[in-house]
Amino acid sequence: MTNRYFLRVVVCLPILLASAISGAPVRAPQETLSSHAVIDQYCVGCHNDKAKTAGLALNTLDVSRPGDAPEVWEKVVRKLRGRMMPPPGRPRPDERTYDVLVSDLEKSLDRAAAANPNPGRTETFRRLNRTEYQNAIRDLLALDVDVAALLPKDDANYGFDNVSVAGLSPTLLERYLAAAQKISRLAMGSPVRKPGANVVLVPPDLTQEDHIDGLPFGTRGGTIVHYTFPVDAEYEIQIRLMRDRNENIEGLTEPHQMELTLDGERVEVFTVIPKRLNQEAQYYADAEADKNLKVRMAVKAGPHDIGATFIKKDSALLETAQQPYQAHFNFYRHPRIQPAVYSVSVTGPFDSTGIGDTPSRRRIFVCRPAKPSQEERCAASLISNLARRAYRRPVTNDDLRVPLAFYKDARAEGDFEAGIEMALRLVLTNTEFIFRIERDPENIAPNQPYRVNDLELASRLSFFLWSSIPDDELLDLAIQGKLHEAGLLERQVRRMLADSRAQSLESNFAGQWLYLRNLATVGPDGRQFPDFDDNLRQAFRRETELFFESIVKEDRSVVDLLNANYTFLNERLAKHYEIPNVYGSNFRRVTLPNNSIRGGLLGQGSILTVTSYANRTSPVLRGKWVLENILGTPPPPPPPNVPPLTEDNPVGKVLTMRERMAQHRTNPACSSCHQLMDPIGLSFEHFDATGRWRNQSEGDIPIDAAGALPSGATFEGVAGLKRALLNRPELFVTTVTEKLLTYALGRGIDYYDAPAIRAITREARNNDYRFSSLILGVVKSAPFQMRRSK
Repeated sequence: MTNRYFLRVVVCLPILLASAISGAPVRAPQETLSSHAVIDQYCVGCHNDKAKTAGLALNTLDVSRPGDAPEVWEKVVRKLRGRMMPPPGRPRPDERTYDVLVSDLEKSLDRAAAANPNPGRTETFRRLNRTEYQNAIRDLLALDVDVAALLPKDDANYGFDNVSVAGLSPTLLERYLAAAQKISRLAMGSPVRKPGANVVLVPPDLTQEDHIDGLPFGTRGGTIVHYTFPVDAEYEIQIRLMRDRNENIEGLTEPHQMELTLDGERVEVFTVIPKRLNQEAQYYADAEADKNLKVRMAVKAGPHDIGATFIKKDSALLETAQQPYQAHFNFYRHPRIQPAVYSVSVTGPFDSTGIGDTPSRRRIFVCRPAKPSQEERCAASLISNLARRAYRRPVTNDDLRVPLAFYKDARAEGDFEAGIEMALRLVLTNTEFIFRIERDPENIAPNQPYRVNDLELASRLSFFLWSSIPDDELLDLAIQGKLHEAGLLERQVRRMLADSRAQSLESNFAGQWLYLRNLATVGPDGRQFPDFDDNLRQAFRRETELFFESIVKEDRSVVDLLNANYTFLNERLAKHYEIPNVYGSNFRRVTLPNNSIRGGLLGQGSILTVTSYANRTSPVLRGKWVLENILGTPPPPPPPNVPPLTEDNPVGKVLTMRERMAQHRTNPACSSCHQLMDPIGLSFEHFDATGRWRNQSEGDIPIDAAGALPSGATFEGVAGLKRALLNRPELFVTTVTEKLLTYALGRGIDYYDAPAIRAITREARNNDYRFSSLILGVVKSAPFQMRRSK
């Protein structure tokens, strides 16, 4: 009897999930069945030792003892909680039966996990990814460098590029050695052997007709270049303008004035004059009109901001009966009305006058020897201070022995600073800096849970919240062995969240979870979407980053990510959304009407664009994004050789997207997954591939935005989808918790992490699911504070 009950429950899991997430009709309450009876009635028919649907046989397991097979039962719980089983069309239990069954299974699994804790195991050696390396250099040396030009791109696993980052191939080692050499010379302000040139290109699809945020008021277009000058010297700064394929400067039909600034102060004003074609004052775009847009000037060493922009002309204001395109960058479809900046180059240094006083040198030189006899002691102090921060632990005499030897060798051939530079280079190439290392305690038995030490906890915390190394306060507490104390640890978490370095949660965590990084490579078809340009691309990303930042800084409920009544807009984005009364290039918080379709992530252009193709929307990508990132129930990977969508039927009729998706689902290999993704994705069809609202699709056919969740709950459009999701907010909160834990641990979550995730979400519910409650829950959890021995 028991085995029979087990079998029936698992078979029907997909159907169960489909009816409860959103407002599907619920049958009258039925008498509560035991867990055995529910599994037997709804699941075992498919999931038995004969059928083994999805490789699962529940009739061979004891539902009263899920702790004996936690890996299997955690999968069952996930499907039941999301109402994905039993599958649509199969008999399902009512909501109360679902809840009771899930609750019983979770309680049993949690008790078993508490009796036999398994915090999982992080990698012993985990290399800093590019973002972490760049931030570590910033915090160690007060130096901003473009690591993308120095190190290769990191691969992502489980949605994040800090997961399973291990290994150091000979080729990659060479890149780290070259990076350390360049960074140490720049930080020290070492003399440059010969002048060099650095060219910064402006995105070719950037429209430059209006003011660029950060540049002086009364200007239009241009760019800001953040550049670190290595020494006090003269440098040549040159500006080049955009050209068409015939090498003529685009949009240059009359004289224009350009302004060059350094740190916001005007350096030079140029006049760009096109060559006169004839005496009637007609002009054409002279290819050499920008050859004199350069200046040689003295600049102090250190970080500076170079601005290159045009002084705005009143005559550039156009009055037309029709709304003009916002984009002006393509000569053949929507040409530039005025000239635009193509690049800014910095060449030098020339006639160096000294090293200069830079933030990096102030960070490095905590002492300065007054005479030769003090040099070695000062060198040891400098190296010890750098190594302590770089290695994230106290340093020993053994740690200093090799760097000091390199210092002495370089000092013998040069001066004191040459020796320090060589020692710094060695610190930056040490495995203790490049890798995060977590070693098992000595004499511990295999597969035993243990608490990580305070130094490892400090690194886990700083790389989680800052994507960087611990600061002195955090490191001092760890060295004192106090960081693990509950009250002190919570105060440190709140301090770190309030720090500007926590911005990495927006740029790094949210940038990967929400696919914002993908915007850089998005390029909607210019013929179908002529109004899309880099201005809109960057506005999409900035809106979502500022929105996520507001949730973090204001400690709002993470559920507000779905249903907030505000967003962040500038004029360009507001026009795209057809939201009135927003002017200027700066972003500001805008309260939305109650019925606005732009409230929350699901109405933001960033999400809608990265889940589309270049020439059309994609219900599959959008539905998959919701399943993975909102509901936490990703579909399985597609089978090989999946046929593409059919554009037209045999007689030439233009098919709607819904018709094309229905046709695609007739393939049995595609149906099982697409019946989960497509109904969600189709509810987004009112948004085109760039997130603009539309009422009709191709062929002027009215949009049908009816959708459904895996539970079977139906709704209309994204507004209906949001209401359905908000009926059970704990599903979204659980997904956010899983993403945060994956990012914090640097490993994929597994079945043994599920009890900790449930504990975090239960505790957060008592605090209205505020963001800080999830962060604190992750930090206090066993997977974060503990590790399993090998």
